[in-house]
Amino acid sequence: MKKIKCIIVDDEPLAVSLLRKYVEKISFFELVFSTVNPIEALEFIQNNELDLVFLDIQMPELSGVNFMKIVGNKMKYILTTAYAEYALEGYEHNVIDYLLKPVSFDRFQKSALKALERFPVEDSQNTHFFIKSSGQQHRINFNDIFYIESIKDYVNIKTINQEYIVLETLKSLESQLPDNFIRVHKSYIVNINKIKSILQKIIILNSEKEIPIGDSYKYAFMEKLK
Repeated sequence: MKKIKCIIVDDEPLAVSLLRKYVEKISFFELVFSTVNPIEALEFIQNNELDLVFLDIQMPELSGVNFMKIVGNKMKYILTTAYAEYALEGYEHNVIDYLLKPVSFDRFQKSALKALERFPVEDSQNTHFFIKSSGQQHRINFNDIFYIESIKDYVNIKTINQEYIVLETLKSLESQLPDNFIRVHKSYIVNINKIKSILQKIIILNSEKEIPIGDSYKYAFMEKLK
């Protein structure tokens, strides 16, 4: 299973220490960074691929809500706060849950399971994964996928039978797909096994869908076909 890469941002050193211990106990979490400085965290996010932020709402230098406004929906969040009423603001953003301080491990585990539901889970045999769409978990076989299209903060996974709209990014999905998938455009990933023909800068899939080939992706795509 691909681990969920996490960072912790809280201006209280004791809170950071406690969350570190909790995160390290969860098998599907990978803690890659923690800090008491939200500005430092913003710099780290710019230079690294991450999935989840454990974020304190009340920080004097930069509030958690303003932090989320800067980072946007490319990350998911679990909020920590000493005051429950502040946590409600976070649900306007890509927030999975909030933890009321002091945080117990039992409550943390429940939040961790909520986070797991929000990330595609790769099967150990690498034949399918699970995604959450329309409030339900769906199993998608990789062989059934024609293409994946980026639509703002969402992706559309087009399969043989239907389409799934998922709150996710192409970048995060790309690392979870097998080798027969490749990014061919800033907005598209295609299944090479579903390609019917290629006409100049257009890929025609077996479904007759036409996918453009971006200039910056063309060389890698043609090399992959070799």
